[in-house]
Amino acid sequence: MKKRILVVEDEEKLRRVIELQLAASGFDVDKAATAEEALKIVDRADLVLTDFRLPNMDGLQLLGLIRRQNAQVPVVIMTAYGSIETAVEAMKSGATDFLLKPFSLDHLMQVVGKALEMRALRDENRKLKEELGRRYEYDNIIGRSEAMQEIFATIERVAPTRATVLLAGESGVGKDLIARAIHFHSPRRDRPLVKINCSAIPENLMESELFGYEKGAFTGAATAKPGKFEQADTGTVMLDEIGDVPPAIQVKLLRILQEREFERLGSNVTRHIDVRVIAATNQDLRAALEQGTFREDLYYRLNVVPMNIPPLRERKQDIAFLANHFLRKLAPDSGRPVESISDDAMEKLVGYHWPGNVRELENVIERALILCRGSQLEPDDIKLEMAPRARAAGDTNQHHFLPEGMTLDQYEQELIREALRRADGNKSQAARLLGLTRNALRYRLTQMGLEA
Repeated sequence: MKKRILVVEDEEKLRRVIELQLAASGFDVDKAATAEEALKIVDRADLVLTDFRLPNMDGLQLLGLIRRQNAQVPVVIMTAYGSIETAVEAMKSGATDFLLKPFSLDHLMQVVGKALEMRALRDENRKLKEELGRRYEYDNIIGRSEAMQEIFATIERVAPTRATVLLAGESGVGKDLIARAIHFHSPRRDRPLVKINCSAIPENLMESELFGYEKGAFTGAATAKPGKFEQADTGTVMLDEIGDVPPAIQVKLLRILQEREFERLGSNVTRHIDVRVIAATNQDLRAALEQGTFREDLYYRLNVVPMNIPPLRERKQDIAFLANHFLRKLAPDSGRPVESISDDAMEKLVGYHWPGNVRELENVIERALILCRGSQLEPDDIKLEMAPRARAAGDTNQHHFLPEGMTLDQYEQELIREALRRADGNKSQAARLLGLTRNALRYRLTQMGLEA
């Protein structure tokens, strides 16, 4: 397609000379003698050539107005009042280049060619970024922030390999979705993906669950049964909450990773498998290493490709995209004709600290859809659980020692509920968050009437 150049020059003879030269070089040309005329037709220009001195307005003022209407168009300033200061000011204001009068037609065409080439490169770069953004939209994983784009880029690089991945992040950040994205963008996408929640399996059953057992291996083992790893052969295993695996099982996992072999419980027959392992944790495994509760050799076998998923409060740029995504996803099933989220409601969402991360945001949107009576979510529809935050250091004001309106018992109960939310109801994990033993937590839950 022919490029269209807008020439803004109040001197008619020079405007005509430039027009003829550009037309002879294959360009379509629009002309304007004033800034006001130029602004009416600038939207269709691929390049603007404008004089610095115009009736009623200088070139820099015109440049600012052009940027508001057509931000992508390159602007070249022509001036007979050339100076270093003028050139610097023009470039700072967004001019692509400048021409000092008098100039040769050859020089004019060089500057025009260079400006159009720069625009083509910028347009290509913008298109590549847009394609990259679409490419990194993995089903239900939404993220426009720089941190999430890095996560998507890492998924893109690691998925085709068989490298072991360690996902770290708070409960609710989406580790499960990222593990699924890695699997379904890998050559193993048509093979099994088996998720194992290590914190949900009792310690005395973990070996048989993971590695299977033979008939008669223990009381009640009437038939042989393959374990989770066998079920995942040629596919992917996701070991969720890997930090909860007891030391005896850690040794067997290390063998799986190193030798890709194991024995069923009650068998001496060595079995070989081909699985890709993705581990996930919301614990600090380095602290577990120092405490001696997690094997160092297993940690380094798992930590081949570490991916740290940031909490939602550290990527607030994503909240609006996530909230609208959940609205589109949940509205049809809610039976509510809700189409959008008001600016004030969105501001309320962005201002919240999201201790439960993306999972909590989805729950809040689902609750809001149930409560909403109109076609738009409003601030009153957004019900946020204001969990107590840590008191700022040095704040000794007794009035603010506890959250306003809360007793000590209420404060403790809210902390326990928050720990259970973060642990997805897992009592062992919640007890660790609170620095309690599991029995101590169960006692408190019984007092609260929540043990069931």
